[in-house]
Amino acid sequence: MLQLCPADEGPLPGLPALPTPLWPPAPCMVAVPDGFGCSPPHLGPAEVTELASIKAAAASVGERLKDSGLNLLINNAGIGNNSSLDNVTQEDLAQKYATNTIGPLLLSQAFLPLLKKAAQGSPGSGLSCSKAAIINMSSYAGSIQDVYVWEYGEAISYRCSKAALNMLTKCQSLGYREHGILCAAFHPGWVITDMGGTIENKTRVTVDVSVRGMLKVMSSLSEKDTGTFVDWEGKVLPW
Repeated sequence: MLQLCPADEGPLPGLPALPTPLWPPAPCMVAVPDGFGCSPPHLGPAEVTELASIKAAAASVGERLKDSGLNLLINNAGIGNNSSLDNVTQEDLAQKYATNTIGPLLLSQAFLPLLKKAAQGSPGSGLSCSKAAIINMSSYAGSIQDVYVWEYGEAISYRCSKAALNMLTKCQSLGYREHGILCAAFHPGWVITDMGGTIENKTRVTVDVSVRGMLKVMSSLSEKDTGTFVDWEGKVLPW
């Protein structure tokens, strides 16, 4: 999923969460939600593992925005399973990387011109999600230092793809800073969803708590935060 707001319709105060898709396929929805300082909803499907579909979505959004830019791109499509060192396969790894790592890269490339256009509209301001930003939805499970909740599952392909996404985010922050685009990776928490499983743990959070927390953190991101890995409460996490 990616979410957006046209640059000429004001800063983005918040966005609702859309469902995270499972493999296969891993569609993305381009959305401008009603009631969030933007025009009425505009949806366009894109398969995040298919370059032609991504390019078509970017072209459609470009036509919709016309001369305005794109303030905020949230790469949220993700898939996962609990593969172990003993049973993880080449196909499993390829699927997770295609959606969790390569998808955000290709989407960011496709929407970069629109993000640049939004940033150019605020040349004197510092980096922020109101100016132009790419938010990659990662996971603490991708932390190489902490290897979060290993005791609950190895999730090899998922962890590796999210660690790669973290590196991508860091590289994007270095490469796109000169264009005025903020880039950050987010851990939404161990959210209570179908994808998150049924394990009971006091650290788990509801979708509502996670989304509200992330929106609050996004609204406060600035120059110093580009290239960081943070959770839904704004805590900086170890890579």
